[in-house]
Amino acid sequence: MYLMILGAPGSGKGTQGKLLAEHLKVPEVSTGELLRTAVKQGTPLGKQAKTYMDRGELVPDEIILALIREILDAKGVRGMMMDGFPRNVPQAQAVDRLLGEKKARVDRVVLLDVSEDELIRRLLARAAKEGRSDDNLESIKTRLKVYHDQTQPLISYYEKQGVVRRVPGMGSVDDIQKRAREALRS
Repeated sequence: MYLMILGAPGSGKGTQGKLLAEHLKVPEVSTGELLRTAVKQGTPLGKQAKTYMDRGELVPDEIILALIREILDAKGVRGMMMDGFPRNVPQAQAVDRLLGEKKARVDRVVLLDVSEDELIRRLLARAAKEGRSDDNLESIKTRLKVYHDQTQPLISYYEKQGVVRRVPGMGSVDDIQKRAREALRS
């Protein structure tokens, strides 16, 4: 099963994506982690990515797609949980082409629904706990606006394909995970 998890910053998508990937026994593809691992291992793609990262620039889609292709080409891989990529419709179309080469497609998109007030509360609490002075109310609101601006077209894109499953993102981690697993079966 090829899955994607979407949710605003603070929605719990990292936690829920990891749990779903473990449950389904598929690799979790977090682009940040994927890039950090490739750089740390000094792979050719990692070296390319590092040049962009060292300059504080976004790593081009082509490099990220090549890293995803490496996972898809690994022996025995018959699914994955994507977290953090694609972030926009052109990237989603590129992922669709890549999966199409494997005669596969995005089977489900789990969208964690959390109210904006709750997201802000969670992010401020996380910032206080982790001592992140850059996570203030103004920066959080900016990140949420960017998320809504970039992700809404992506949600619409996958809704047209009939693969989006909205999951209420409130409650305990276990309760949310139970709802997410149920959403995969629908």
